[in-house]
Amino acid sequence: MADIVPAEVRSRMMAGIGGKNTKPELILRKGLHAAGFRFRIHVADLPGKPDIVLPRFRAVIFAHGCFWHGHDCHLFKIPSTRTEFWQAKIDRNREVDARNRSQLTDAGWRQAVVWECALKGRTKLAHDEVIDSCAQWLQSDTQALEIRGVGE
Repeated sequence: MADIVPAEVRSRMMAGIGGKNTKPELILRKGLHAAGFRFRIHVADLPGKPDIVLPRFRAVIFAHGCFWHGHDCHLFKIPSTRTEFWQAKIDRNREVDARNRSQLTDAGWRQAVVWECALKGRTKLAHDEVIDSCAQWLQSDTQALEIRGVGE
């Protein structure tokens, strides 16, 4: 199916999608702050500039968009135009994610990934449930956490 907007407009639209302060990230930050957690955001010294950094717990939280990180859920679908370009871009994002995870692990950081499908779409969880899961994880000794949508 052909795109309904010209290529220049589509390019401008996609370039305008920011990687910081996304809605899922803001939901997590607001909930964690209300639960009493204090954190830093987008720390440039750490691999991948984690969305939320909790130094006291030696933990980081990434709020991953399902499209941009190629998640295997209902929110991800490779576009039907320029398929090779998008597949290469998403594959590269996955490689960078894996490298960042490895570097963070080597540096002694615990890591959580909260997928966009856990916070929106037909498989979303209650926001309080996601925040509670993060809070429990932070106060545990568990190294990693991944929160996905229901049934994903």
